Amino acid sequence: MSDFDLLVDEAWPAPYRVAAGDWVHRHAGGVTKRANSVLPLGERPDLGRAIDEAEAFYRELGRPCVFSIGGGATPGLDAELESRGYRLVDPTLVMTRPSLPSGETLPVTALDGAADLTIAQEPSPGWADTWWRVDGGRHPQDTEISAKEWGVRILTGVPAAYASLGEDAVGRAVRQGEWIGIYRMAVVPEARRRGLGGAVLRGLLGWGRAQGASRAYLVVTEANEGARALYEREGFTVAGRYHYRVR
Repeated sequence: MSDFDLLVDEAWPAPYRVAAGDWVHRHAGGVTKRANSVLPLGERPDLGRAIDEAEAFYRELGRPCVFSIGGGATPGLDAELESRGYRLVDPTLVMTRPSLPSGETLPVTALDGAADLTIAQEPSPGWADTWWRVDGGRHPQDTEISAKEWGVRILTGVPAAYASLGEDAVGRAVRQGEWIGIYRMAVVPEARRRGLGGAVLRGLLGWGRAQGASRAYLVVTEANEGARALYEREGFTVAGRYHYRVR
């Protein structure tokens, strides 16, 4: 499971990172917990001091201290954080698909007359607008850099594929060796229940197969029942879990 901790960190990279032993303090202007949390891997005999240092790091930034607790998290950390009053938030599933679909990636036409699927190497302004329309309202605004700009910096921190069905639905995929990671699936509210999310996902899986990947993973919060149902229909099953501790 620690492999998934590293895959997710690699595919959704915080622009600012500070190593603290085996831990990493990540900062991205508050945009997503994933990029604004401690990645706490490996043994830490100085556990209390390591937590204190992390708290000081985020306090200096004026941000809450958040820890990502996955399968590779430092032993004893979760219990210690709970004893310090940290709340458990956003229980999240890691879902995997053991093989990728065969066949052509493009063109893919979704239901109800939607535009043909396109896949690009950079997020276009339209791609970013669609993603931000769905996801952006949850993120704080930085005084110097907009939250959306922070998001684009994260997106473009590693090579990726950006799929879109016009302005209705988008998704992102990252090739990581044999894996393809699926991220930022978004369908605008008025275009939902038309099969667009599934079309974007299948297009990205086909792209991954064409790039030489053999299996796929994604992460989704337990509470997102609609997305979970889509991923299960497309052959994904639960392979692990993680959560955040926030104070």
